[in-house]
Amino acid sequence: MDVSIIVPAFNEGDSIKELYEEIKRAMSDRVYSFEVIIIDDGSTDRSHQVIKSISEHDSNFKYLSMVKNCGKSVALNEGFKVSCGKYIVTMDADLQDDPNEIHNLISKLEDGFDVVTGWKKERKDPLEKRIPSKVFNLVLRVVSGLKINDFNCGLKIYKKDVVKHLKIYGELHRFIPMILHFKGFNVAEIPVKHRKRKYGKSKYGLHRYFVGFMDLLTIILTVKFKTRPLHLFGGVGVLIFLVGFLVLSYLSLLWFLDIRPIEARPLFFLGILSVLSGIQFVTTGLIAELITKNDPNLEEYILKDTNINEQSDL
Repeated sequence: MDVSIIVPAFNEGDSIKELYEEIKRAMSDRVYSFEVIIIDDGSTDRSHQVIKSISEHDSNFKYLSMVKNCGKSVALNEGFKVSCGKYIVTMDADLQDDPNEIHNLISKLEDGFDVVTGWKKERKDPLEKRIPSKVFNLVLRVVSGLKINDFNCGLKIYKKDVVKHLKIYGELHRFIPMILHFKGFNVAEIPVKHRKRKYGKSKYGLHRYFVGFMDLLTIILTVKFKTRPLHLFGGVGVLIFLVGFLVLSYLSLLWFLDIRPIEARPLFFLGILSVLSGIQFVTTGLIAELITKNDPNLEEYILKDTNINEQSDL
């Protein structure tokens, strides 16, 4: 199998049949053998009936049906587990992603990249969704150092070996390019066609951005600084401690020069608070270091290539 196309779906009963027909047309050249795996994420509409009906008439069309809505990350994880393709494509079920872009993604991946993500350059979503998304992507570029424009585009392609190292849950699907970048994989981006939503309504609300921020902190702690938590907590702690130290040094100088009393000034209490907070941050980092260093599964090192097996066969 060359390509597995994974499609998480939640209450997209009106669009699934049309998406299926579009994928068939896009892959009709038969250059690549393919399978389509739809994950019905606990839909309460007629999605399950539509999916099951299609699968009965097309052996390339497979599905998983969740008992309840578990979220896009869980749906993708389940799809990754059962996919057989050398290349794995993910796309949304709402018809906003164009299946004709799959060949462009494959072509870019074969240039030597591990992951290629789409960029909705001309996005067809309402303004209230586009503006927070731009801010979100800007923050991720600064934090990760990965220079791509659209971290959360549903249209992506991976090499099979890459998804083995993905363990996503909650809302972590939004950060997949960032996670894989931190793990050392080569991530690329290409502009893709984006279309207006044809059926139903968006599942995303403003609360997702708050959840996204919490998940960003999770990734920073558990992926980027997993083996060196003191670098994070210690860096923040030293900075806060220095601010407090400078404030108290300034106030101490005023006291020695007998210019004015310092004990009743708010700045005095801010200085004390900063020094104590800085010490607490550093202490937290040291405790985290002690905990992580006793973890036998501390780091997952990923081999790019080896010839050991070839030599052992000689």
